[in-house]
Amino acid sequence: MYSTFLNTSIRYGILPLLALFCSCQQKFETTDYSAHFSGEIQNPTANYILFFKDNMLLDTIFLDENNHFEKKFDSLSPGLYIYRINPEFQYVYFDKNDSLHLRLNSRDFDHSIIYSGRGSEKNNFLMNLTVKNLVDESTRYENYDLGVNQFMRFIDSTHAARTTYYLRSKAIVDWGPEFDLYAKTKLDLHFYSQKEIYPIAHYVRTKEDIRDQLPTDYYSFRNKVDFNNEKLIRYSSFTKYLAIMLSSISDESDLDFDSQTKFDKNITKLNVVDTLIRNEKVKNTILDNIALIYLLEDQNLNNNDKFFERYFKLSTDTTQHQEIIKIQTAVQNLKYENRLPKVELVDLEEQAVDFKKLIRKKTLMFVWTKNGLAHANASHKRALELLEKLPDIQVISVCIDGEHDEWRDLVSEYKHPNLIELRCVDFNDMKDKWIITKIQRSFILHADGSIQEAFVNIFDRNMEKLLAL
Repeated sequence: MYSTFLNTSIRYGILPLLALFCSCQQKFETTDYSAHFSGEIQNPTANYILFFKDNMLLDTIFLDENNHFEKKFDSLSPGLYIYRINPEFQYVYFDKNDSLHLRLNSRDFDHSIIYSGRGSEKNNFLMNLTVKNLVDESTRYENYDLGVNQFMRFIDSTHAARTTYYLRSKAIVDWGPEFDLYAKTKLDLHFYSQKEIYPIAHYVRTKEDIRDQLPTDYYSFRNKVDFNNEKLIRYSSFTKYLAIMLSSISDESDLDFDSQTKFDKNITKLNVVDTLIRNEKVKNTILDNIALIYLLEDQNLNNNDKFFERYFKLSTDTTQHQEIIKIQTAVQNLKYENRLPKVELVDLEEQAVDFKKLIRKKTLMFVWTKNGLAHANASHKRALELLEKLPDIQVISVCIDGEHDEWRDLVSEYKHPNLIELRCVDFNDMKDKWIITKIQRSFILHADGSIQEAFVNIFDRNMEKLLAL
């Protein structure tokens, strides 16, 4: 892992400088908005790439027999785009007449991405920043154990050093204000998120309430965030921060997480958004996100009616209302004592399996992806711990992607008589029927196959109690 990151960082650092000296000073007509996107995908999970603008699919770009692709766009407006190689995705920024060549390895997705060609400098910077943030993620929980002064010194000094890197890169590459919006947002909100999380995470990890020790201006960074910028509503750095901030505000009065229900906290989030965000499009999008998350958390039918009464009052996007109602209906199919809809699954011998026939005792079922091996390993380790503590249960592990032989090799190290390994054949079908919107998703099934819990995390601190019911 370290060597991969080191090599990637070196290449990210050198390539922009080389591109500056070697780039061709080609001239384009002022009305020419053509652009090129090409590349090579090692270990692809599919033979195509999906190319999006926001949530709109613009093109399906197929790989050739050598896993190369090439696409010329006759007209491509400058801006931020998304390419998806299921189940992963990443952003790419195109300026007028950019010609980007991408190289990546699906087995080490974010860490392996390198661009070359016209426009590569700014995109390599964005990916380098992404990698730096990912490295931070691996140690951030230890930082939440620090006292207030230590935490503040650490987070502010790290932010300052990364800001220096950003300013130096901006001066060298000389990117425009449109791209700068995304670069600066990714830079700042990464650190703002950690500040939002710190008081609660510190309490959870140490049982020390340090809220009274925080400086009076501790949350002043919130004033620096443009919550009304429509260009950010599909940008994960922004939406992730906003979700963390709303959770932070809704948890502020309840560090023990007992007195307030999920319903109370989500109502608080709706009200904060109504007060905080003036732009109607941004407000509607964030309200929709809260409603979707609520649907996957709280299945109290009485609460649902109250929640959606408030949601429909605040949201003006009637089209999205219908989509939320559709998802709500799908969620209701997963309510207590129903049975999971049938999806295509295969066993280690690549034989079709009706998982309902495998249920013979209380069952914990979790999903994972081969592109998230840290989560996969942690989930399997947790499953084996639960099996040792609760010998009367069984666990079904479902991989949502990958080639069969590769998957079989990955799970060969996990051995237990009550651990069953299965692989999903059609993830899109499973995603729609089982409402798989995040990989931290598990189910608890009764011995007769009926649903006990359809929306639970395998790492839930109450998991043993839930399985013992």
